[in-house]
Amino acid sequence: MTAGAAPASTLAALLARAAAGDQAAFRDFYDRTSAKLFGIILRILVERGEAEDVLQEVYVTIWRKAAEFDPARASPITWGATIARNRAIDRLRARAVRPTSPVEAAYDLADDSPSAEAVLVAAGEAARVNAVLATLEPAHAAAIRACYFEGLTYEALSQRDNVPVGTLKSWVRRGLVKLRQQLEAAA
Repeated sequence: MTAGAAPASTLAALLARAAAGDQAAFRDFYDRTSAKLFGIILRILVERGEAEDVLQEVYVTIWRKAAEFDPARASPITWGATIARNRAIDRLRARAVRPTSPVEAAYDLADDSPSAEAVLVAAGEAARVNAVLATLEPAHAAAIRACYFEGLTYEALSQRDNVPVGTLKSWVRRGLVKLRQQLEAAA
């Protein structure tokens, strides 16, 4: 029988016999499932030798925990595949080299975030723009917000609001002129 073709009930029976110490049943379970489990491990680890080592660890775990297998929770192949996947990921994480640097190296790192002053200035300018937008005709202000803050094109806004594109362009142009005049007057 090929790997993966064994019915779950057959694999469950083999696991139950292996839990009782039946080595022949465990060997049969191995023969029926090892190709699939090896494929899972190899897909994660890529390196064949390492995948073979992990496969051996997986079957040692299956042998030791065969009595814990519960057919009501998962099929035998799913249970084994979960063990194989977890072991392969554990191995992958263990081999990852994590570079370390002394903590003093952090002092040399540049902070690209804006300074507190720049954040306050930007917030003040945003408040001024919003205050001026509130003085415009609501349709003009909404068109400016949609085009400049939401990133909508004139065409998309035209379709959304059911307004001709030319009208929207006029609203935005007139609104921007008034916006500029009021911001310059307040400066």
